[in-house]
This record gives sequence, structure tokens and C-alpha cells, in this order.
Amino acid sequence: MTDKNLRVDGRADAATDADVAEIARLLPAPTRQDLPHAQHLHYKDQLMQHIDRDQRADARRPARRLLRPAFLIPVTALALGGIVTAGITLRPDDDTPPNITAARNVQPGVALLDQISAAAGKGDALTVRDDQFAYTRAKVRGADLTSGKAVVGPLMESERWLAQEPGPLHKLGLGKENGQTFPLNAELGDTDGTPAGFGRPTYHWLASLPTDPDELLAYLYAKSPETDAQERHQAVFDRIGDLLGELMPPKTAAALYKAAAKIPGVTEAPAAHDVLGRHGVGIARTDTTFHTRTEWVFDQRDLSFLGARSYLVEDTSYGKKGTLLSGTALMDQAVVDKAGQQPVRTRES
Repeated sequence: MTDKNLRVDGRADAATDADVAEIARLLPAPTRQDLPHAQHLHYKDQLMQHIDRDQRADARRPARRLLRPAFLIPVTALALGGIVTAGITLRPDDDTPPNITAARNVQPGVALLDQISAAAGKGDALTVRDDQFAYTRAKVRGADLTSGKAVVGPLMESERWLAQEPGPLHKLGLGKENGQTFPLNAELGDTDGTPAGFGRPTYHWLASLPTDPDELLAYLYAKSPETDAQERHQAVFDRIGDLLGELMPPKTAAALYKAAAKIPGVTEAPAAHDVLGRHGVGIARTDTTFHTRTEWVFDQRDLSFLGARSYLVEDTSYGKKGTLLSGTALMDQAVVDKAGQQPVRTRES
């Protein structure tokens, strides 16, 4: 049917109301371009940084959102223009990960993740007080998509001191990027403070997660519903990836890798490297909806986590295949007594 017979507003020139209703029923649902949750969260953080710069003339620094463990996640201009906001729903029967048992035996990344899990589980648990801070330092690089094209920014150094109090907290800690220090305040919408959880993953909260891989995976699926623009399996893979740069008990780390091995589509990435070019063994998953591939990189010697990288796997309106969207290289982790305090020992590249 052409636009001569049916106008944009849905009223037919030469059709009855019944005809219009029938046509509407037959038409497919409109395509939505929902933003993956992790990308949406980081874009809001970038927006807050723009607001911060605009208001410096007032000699006041507004609230800064917590930088997540991956430090930089790919962003998109869709969120800026308010074109869409992701409608996240969770069906009652979605608590159980679908097709996990059948997929486990055919994934090439399972054996490698089992080895990574075993290595992570051999570490020593830390003693972390509620009045201390988890320190993380990383090299990061990300793409700005606000122009509609991926503009890859320079490599930056990012540091974070995350308060370990059980919360909820309004003052979450301290951040530092390229020498500039700023407070990490409660996440947007947390008027009563941000509790320990995915938005503020403290050591003790991570220790409270199930260590049985199946139970942990079911929990992650329940907490990671997909949007129209992201596969639900990818949402869970990204949820785990968000936590990998955190200080956590060895049993939690081992369980996360075991859980990741059960996600359909997870595979090995032989040529994986972090944003510094450090090559290692890799685990990856491709989101065929958003046309991105996320890789986790691990040291070839001890299988410790080195960093992560996300890039386009197809030519899109944002850039050519292979365009970097985000990259991180974990440099140092420690527990310190005060925000802003440097650890005595650091892990250098």
C-alpha cells in the first residue's frame, strides 16, 4: 500500500475503520533502538561531566557519578537527544537462564574459563574494613558518539577510591582523571544514597553473592533483563564484565568465571589485547543486535585479568568495522585507609 491510500497519521483516504484496524494488526511492531543498559549508564556519567565543566564558573562542583569498574563503556548519541530510553522489563519466567545446560557442551570458551576460574580461586581473601577504600587504577580509552560518529579519544589514566561502608551512601568516594580529582556522589535518582550493589560493588557485597555458578547465573539473569537493542545473554555477559575490575574474594571471582562459561555465545579470543596492546588469552562475546564485540583479556602466565575492549564488528552509521568503542587496562588494585591515598605497592604494566 502506498502513501496515496494511507496517510502518515494512520487515517485512510479510501478505507473503512475496520480496514485500518486490520492493517494495523498486520503491520510489524515498530523497530526500537534501545540503548544497552551499561552504555546508557556511562553516557549519563559523561553528561554529568559536561554539566560539571559548564558550572565551574560558579565555583561549585556538582555531583559526579560513580565511574564503573570498566571505567569507560561505549556511548551513543541516541541518549543525548532523548530519542529513546530503554524500556526494561523482566517476565516472571525469566529468572531461569534459558538453554544454559544445552549450550555448555558446545562453547569453545568453556575450557579456558574453567582454567581462569581455577586460577582466580587460588588467591587469598582480603580483610577489608568498612572504613577503608578500594583503590583501582587503569588506563582507559573510549569513543564519543554524540556527533553520530565514533570519535575515539586519547588514552587517559583513571583512578578511583570506592568507599566500603555498607551504605546507602551519598559520598561514594573519590575519582581522578589525568590529574583532576573529583568526588564520586550517589548515582542519579538515589535520593537516599546509593546502597552496596551493582552500582557500588563493595568487597563485602561481592562476598555475599552466590558462589554456586548456577545460582549466581540465575541471580545475574534476574538482575540483567535485556533491552530491545541488546541480547539478554549479552546483558549478563556485560554485567559480569562490569565486576571483573573490582577487588573481590577469590571464591566470588571463580564463580563469576564459571557462570560466564554457561552463557551461550561466549567463546575464546586468541588475538585479544587490552588498550595498551598487552596481548593475552581472551574471552569474548558478540552482540549481534548492537554489532559490537566485547573481549576480556587475561595474562598468559597466571591468567589474571588485564582489561577489556569493545569494538564494532560491522560497518555502522557510527563507524567502520573494527572501530574501538571502549578499552581498559587494569594497572593496580589495593585497599587503602583514605580516599586519595596511594597504595604502597603498585602493579605496573
